[in-house]
Amino acid sequence: MTDMTEENAHYDASDIQVLEGLEAVRKRPGMYIGTTDVKGLHHLVWEIVDNAIDEALAGYCKNIEVVINKDNSITVKDDGRGIPVEIHPKTKISTVETVYTVLHAGGKFGGGGYKVSGGLHGVGASVVNALSKWLEVRVYKDSKINYIRFENGGHTVEPLSVIGDCEPNRTGTVVSFKPDADIFDTDIYDFETLKTRIRELAFLNQGLSLTIRDDRNDEDTTGETFLYEGGIREYVKYINQGKTPIHENIIYFDGEEDSVMFEVAMQYNTGYNDNIYSFVNNINTHDGGTHEDGVKRALTRVINSYARKNGMLKEKDDSLTGDDVKEGLTMIISCKHPNPQFEGQTKGRLGNSEVRKLADDVFSSGFERFLMENPDEARVIINKAMLACRARNAAKKAREITRKSDLATTNFFGKLADCKSKDPSVSEIFIVEGDSAGGSAKLGRDSMTQAILPLRGKILNVEKARLDRALGNEEIRTIITAFGTGIGEEFDLSKLRYDKIIIMTDADVDGAHIRVLLLTLFYRFFKPIVQAGHVYAAQPPLFRISHGKTRKYVLTEPEKDAYLNNLPENVRSRAEIVRMKGLGEMDADELNDTTMDIEKRVLKKITVDDCVAADAIFEKLMGDEVGPRREFIEVNAGYAQNIDV
Repeated sequence: MTDMTEENAHYDASDIQVLEGLEAVRKRPGMYIGTTDVKGLHHLVWEIVDNAIDEALAGYCKNIEVVINKDNSITVKDDGRGIPVEIHPKTKISTVETVYTVLHAGGKFGGGGYKVSGGLHGVGASVVNALSKWLEVRVYKDSKINYIRFENGGHTVEPLSVIGDCEPNRTGTVVSFKPDADIFDTDIYDFETLKTRIRELAFLNQGLSLTIRDDRNDEDTTGETFLYEGGIREYVKYINQGKTPIHENIIYFDGEEDSVMFEVAMQYNTGYNDNIYSFVNNINTHDGGTHEDGVKRALTRVINSYARKNGMLKEKDDSLTGDDVKEGLTMIISCKHPNPQFEGQTKGRLGNSEVRKLADDVFSSGFERFLMENPDEARVIINKAMLACRARNAAKKAREITRKSDLATTNFFGKLADCKSKDPSVSEIFIVEGDSAGGSAKLGRDSMTQAILPLRGKILNVEKARLDRALGNEEIRTIITAFGTGIGEEFDLSKLRYDKIIIMTDADVDGAHIRVLLLTLFYRFFKPIVQAGHVYAAQPPLFRISHGKTRKYVLTEPEKDAYLNNLPENVRSRAEIVRMKGLGEMDADELNDTTMDIEKRVLKKITVDDCVAADAIFEKLMGDEVGPRREFIEVNAGYAQNIDV
């Protein structure tokens, strides 16, 4: 029985904290924007941009501009109708002030302002205000410029007033804000992150012009403008850069029912991987949902039906599977829904059941017509799916061989030095380069929680190989067995045996190559492991600095110089610096001290924030096309460091 002292027994109304207005947002920002790291910082921009996109979806906005100002504040301009400025009947303050100071106030909550709206939570404007050092709004409407300013988390310091006149035909809203550095881990915006999403929004909103400009860069005075009259068709074309299409035209269908708009664009290429991205109201539904289910179901059914009717699949042949018909497919699915229901912890899956039928109907009728009207393209597409089917069956046999041989052999022919713990949440596996590094790692590890898997030589480049060929590679089979998740149709993330998969290679050209080969394998065949944040790269130190009894390890040349410059002159002159040896040449204590000890090591987490960009770089660096790879090397050669000559 708990000892109830007078102090901890006290619990009444005075213990219940009531947070007024935007105080709740500042107290628990993660509830509203997910995180307060760099991702949360950029999320603020999208909340404001989403409001401008809503105007575009309603047919009133043609141009949106995003500017990173010199002080790292953000300005978002649109030429929509302008936020209403009259007094709001419920709050008795101007509508602009209501939108920016009251949670869940806006045109997307059933008041008739918007039929379809972007964004996920609909709390955008007020949340951005709450998490900003200052925010100001200019509304251009009825030949007047209206202005209001907030400071220190949403407090109104300059109420709405008319500050000037504008041209009679000018309308729109300009919002500027500076994120509060006391709330966010960083307040420095990344231009490439913003540009990537701006480009995506332009693809998803046909005919809408979006511009991004970085005023911190004196050389970039005009910015970049994205405008795609072809919409998601141009998105498919963009993703397929560097790939070889097997049919010239990008296939496109669209349809609408009960205010739900649906469109899909697709093109097959000679590759072995599919790139299917789905969106609802411009939000990437990375976990799929009913819109994606409907399309995939129809795709498999229509291809099988056509193949059987035209004698390409015989009566005795098994039907093609979903995986078969997706091989080499690039597809964008976009749904605009007035009342989307999102599921899952990350709200990444559409749950509206009615969308499945709409997606199936629109896609199946359009794709059936395409195949009938284009018999040459139809034959090429179905032949590719049939090749994928044969490869899948070969991979199935190879998996069975892998399972029987590797699992029946203790520690996979002596390669894997497993950890003693069977609890995946505390277990980690180091994939190391070569037997010599493996030997040091085995001696330097914590055998309770750290497993070591040495690789002998370079693994197969899976960017150029189907799964059946990959399973013929002994190193890849060993990795599959060690992870425990299975691969292909059998993949199950819940069976992953280690919370952290750590790539530990030397900081030289060979090590970098092995690291890229491993990342290609993980991204193509184990993507959920990467997406769930289980993959890391160890950061072995480049230099050791010794002075007196002190040994300091540093990762980079600038870090070395900075450390030395902070030492007193008499210590600096006596300090010993020989660049660190490779992992295989370190003794066990040194390897543990620098790279494996969880209290001292530095790990780099591998993330896939932008799947399209990740796919493009893997294709460019590891794919069949030599031209794009040569161009990449020529453009980036000047940035290379620590080159082995």
